[in-house]
Amino acid sequence: MPKRSKDTGKSFKILERYARQQEKDQEIPNSLPCIPLRNGVGVFPNTVVPFYVGRMKSLMALEEAMEKYNRFLFVTNQIDPSIEDPKPEDLYRVGTIVKVLQIMKLPDDTFKVLVEGLERARIEEFMTVDPFFLTRINILKVKFRKTKKLEALMRSVKDKAIRYFNLTRRFPQETLVTLKEMQDPDKLADFIASILPVPLETKQELLETVHPLHRLEKILSILVKEIEILEIEEEIEKKVKDRIEKTQREYVLREKLRAIKEELGAEEELEIKEFYERVEKGNYPEYVKEKAVKEIQRLEKMSPYSAEATVVRTYLDWLLNLPWNTFTEDRLDIKEAKKILNKNHYGLEEVKERILEYLVARKFSKNLKAPILCLVGPPGVGKTSLGRTIAEAMGRKFGRMSLGGLRDEAEIKGHRRTYVGALPGRIIQIIRRLGTKNPVILLDEVDKMGISFQGDPASALLEVLDPEQNKDFVDHYLEVPFDLSQVLFITTANVLHTIPPALRDRMEIIEIPGYSDLEKYYIAKDYIIPKIASMYNLSKVTFTPGAIKKMISEYTKEAGVRNLERIIEKVIRKKLVKHESKSLKISSRDIKELLGPSMFKEEETLRENTVGAVTGLAWTPYGGSVLIVESLLLPGKGNLILTGNMGDVMKESAQIALSVVRNMCGEKHREVFEKSDIHIHVPEGAVPKDGPSAGITITTALYSAVTKKKVRKDVAMTGEITLRGKILPVGGVREKLLAAKRAGVKRVILPERNRSDVEKIPKEYLNGLEIVFCDEIKDVLKEAILE
Repeated sequence: MPKRSKDTGKSFKILERYARQQEKDQEIPNSLPCIPLRNGVGVFPNTVVPFYVGRMKSLMALEEAMEKYNRFLFVTNQIDPSIEDPKPEDLYRVGTIVKVLQIMKLPDDTFKVLVEGLERARIEEFMTVDPFFLTRINILKVKFRKTKKLEALMRSVKDKAIRYFNLTRRFPQETLVTLKEMQDPDKLADFIASILPVPLETKQELLETVHPLHRLEKILSILVKEIEILEIEEEIEKKVKDRIEKTQREYVLREKLRAIKEELGAEEELEIKEFYERVEKGNYPEYVKEKAVKEIQRLEKMSPYSAEATVVRTYLDWLLNLPWNTFTEDRLDIKEAKKILNKNHYGLEEVKERILEYLVARKFSKNLKAPILCLVGPPGVGKTSLGRTIAEAMGRKFGRMSLGGLRDEAEIKGHRRTYVGALPGRIIQIIRRLGTKNPVILLDEVDKMGISFQGDPASALLEVLDPEQNKDFVDHYLEVPFDLSQVLFITTANVLHTIPPALRDRMEIIEIPGYSDLEKYYIAKDYIIPKIASMYNLSKVTFTPGAIKKMISEYTKEAGVRNLERIIEKVIRKKLVKHESKSLKISSRDIKELLGPSMFKEEETLRENTVGAVTGLAWTPYGGSVLIVESLLLPGKGNLILTGNMGDVMKESAQIALSVVRNMCGEKHREVFEKSDIHIHVPEGAVPKDGPSAGITITTALYSAVTKKKVRKDVAMTGEITLRGKILPVGGVREKLLAAKRAGVKRVILPERNRSDVEKIPKEYLNGLEIVFCDEIKDVLKEAILE
């Protein structure tokens, strides 16, 4: 083509505009190649929009449009943009007929296509799918009159659009001019819809709205919402700008004030001198002195008003106020320590003995590392209060930290100083507050720590509780080692299985079992009642033995004494309401009058010798309990039915029990197993139950149901069973025996390998109980089944 001269430029543009108008007036075919768009571009009629084509199917559709369809093309959006090779069901049915104006090839072998939107249309049919989409389309048009309502709506939309453009400041002035000149409601709606930053779903909804009145109403709603958001953003931006200007003004004034002070010679480095004096005179390790001097030198070079100077001052304050070489002297009088332990706590002999052993050892070795004790037991047995008593007995200061629900390891090891508001961990904070290097620190509820994105606090505790590592414990904030080997750490937990094995290995486990009724009686009489009387400033409070025993047996059901203390306090309060006297006497008759009917009855046991029902013993974190295992034969095909909210391990025990019983019964009862369904149920179905210790109980119940022989009503049992009929040991023997005694059971069957556990239990706990040790299931059946 020959070059255009400057003289012909203007006439050529007129011809070009005329040619484009001619093309636009050409008839649009009723079938067109289709290109699916997936980059969120919304192509509306009466707009010129670029988009990019790279997929082979789309390139072939573009080529077909250029060669056979006079540059007409149908474009629509993909429902899911992530689909690489869309099918017809992946496309919106309503799209736009466009005319290709320009095609430009890019360096990455994709094409930039500039199109002009002509009409909105709907896909009526996909004529071909491969090698490209060829669609039969129907142009969507609606006739409308320019009513007063439409005219008013156009004005509102124009005003809101101008306000929106002024707030965003992203559109050129020409856009506002074009907007103001538009008088066609259809074109106005499409023009604004094409430039609004809304999600693809909203643009598709506007495209599918054919009538301009309805389209303008939706656009007005969008513009109002966007303007509200932009106005809020503008308000926030203004506040931030004002705050920054205020900060800069204060900085300039401070710098001027500093310059004036320096000029007058009035500024003295008293703070720096004080820090140096404290380092020189203080009893600090050498590495602490070196670190402190470096930080003081840094502080000298900073502006005293800078944020970094504040961080350094806080750090020096923590570093120089820790008790690096400050100890409290241990009370090594064993008799006095024993007296204090016995004064505050009844029983708990194993814990008291371990503390006295440590104090005796301290007499001979001043460098002895403190033990890491873990007190494990049900709630309310005195684990937490025992920590305070141990500190009192040893003459040490006491600190407590609750670990229940802790999820951030920085609570243990502190934050780095780079964080705003950083502080040392809670261990270092407690030591600074107590002002001694060898306190007693109780870490409560160590079994209830959690793990989150902020770290694993249980793993952070490994260094704290390891006697080989805690001599050089490094808090992230201090960045220098602090010796924790002289701290006596005591941890408490309700259960052991939730404590990570690595952490459990570093601690000396001392199990604190639940209290018997006799122990609760003495605790209430000698500890709880005097404590409450002192709290209420009463001169004398007397409970008869029958009153205390009634509260224990009929109004509490717990392994500890926490609820018992609440009940006793409640009784005293109610008695004070009736008799405003400093001296109270309460009998068992008063208990029912003050507290009402009994809250707990005796645990249910078998009332008569029964076929297919056996009394079992269970352990819970709150003490032992009695449960009844029932079995029943029903006409069927040998299925095993398990109910009662059993866990997986208990279900496996039932399967093993069935196999053992079938093996024991042999051919004699073979027909029973083949023609009967066996139903095993553990009452209180709402309570979850799990564990292997019900193995011999389920086996005995099954054997009784199959052979029709009765089980003795006064027998309870616990033990795990194997396929060979051997009985394995179980845990929680002490709590189970106490539960059996509470329920009035006379004979308890235990695994032979639990004999050593029974020997550790004081004899007074076992009064009235006959304990039978068995090694095989046949021995259990001899003791429990009536021939």
